[in-house]
Amino acid sequence: MKKDILHACLLIYLKVNKNFSNYFRMSSKSFFELHDLIKRSVKKETTNMRRPISTKERLAVTLRYLATGCTLTELHYNYRIGISTLSGIIQEACEAIWNNLKDIYMAEPTNDKWLDISEHFMNVTNFPNCLGAIDGKHIRIVKPAHSGSQYYNYKHFFSMVLLAVCDSNYCFTAVDIGDYGKNSDSSIFKNSNFFKKLIKNELNIPDNSILPGTSGPKLPYVIVGDEAFGLSQHIMRPYAGKNLTIKKRVFNYRLSRARRLIECSFGILSNKWRIFHRPLNVSEDFAEDIIKACVILHNFVRIRDENTLTFEDTLSYQGFTSMNEILDNTAGKTPTSIRDHFADYFMDVGQVPWQLDSI
Repeated sequence: MKKDILHACLLIYLKVNKNFSNYFRMSSKSFFELHDLIKRSVKKETTNMRRPISTKERLAVTLRYLATGCTLTELHYNYRIGISTLSGIIQEACEAIWNNLKDIYMAEPTNDKWLDISEHFMNVTNFPNCLGAIDGKHIRIVKPAHSGSQYYNYKHFFSMVLLAVCDSNYCFTAVDIGDYGKNSDSSIFKNSNFFKKLIKNELNIPDNSILPGTSGPKLPYVIVGDEAFGLSQHIMRPYAGKNLTIKKRVFNYRLSRARRLIECSFGILSNKWRIFHRPLNVSEDFAEDIIKACVILHNFVRIRDENTLTFEDTLSYQGFTSMNEILDNTAGKTPTSIRDHFADYFMDVGQVPWQLDSI
């Protein structure tokens, strides 16, 4: 009873003194809405032996763990809960956050939603027919037991891969989590459910359309990525090589300008949920649950508390390492011609005044 009173007093103090967002990385209104969404999944029954830890306290310790990256030992002293109990509480809460929020805050986009994303991308980055930006990051982990070299990446540390697609509001629209650090962006993407649905035309992607201000031809909607991804009908990557023509250099600049949004999304993610500032010293399943929870909380906070984002949050990220860039030169003529049409557009109707000064 005494612990519950102390915790209630803490919540009231943080709310009154306007430190709630700094402590939990979300507004008090969002905290209590999140609590309502997951409380049934984390609630424990009272027994004759003891009263369970309240659902609000379970959520609070989980958010504090994810927001600060502090150790379980530190939380043990702050919340007076056993370390093994804390571990179980946090993993269970992370699972509940993902399971209860994913269909709300990372639902598969409909045809109309894709069109909205494309329109907003055009307004923000001047890149037409763009459905998002894609990239992958290494998330540091402590070497899992009996894992050999599976998680050991080319930069000589152990990691788990987060592959993500974002929209122009820095929200993730699709993620692939938990692949081995030794694998590349391209291979992870080709083995993901998102890619399998993409090639089977099962993602509700809109039909080809003409670019703004032109009379044709109709071009497909695309996702922009770096050299690690193979060129295809719906994936655009930069032209390779050094001695490029002005048209190709302009295209690479315009694509990079759109692709930077995924880098900013990772920056916001790692600066808000600072568990990623240190290696995850937990089991593989627990690490995957942590990443899932942080990704969906990222969308939850972006949608509900957009005004809490600071400019500095988008400038850099810590704890993530870029994937190795493996070139894939298997693209056919059709994807190449699509890229050429975009390049022509950026040199004609779709040009921006500053592009030649930026290449």
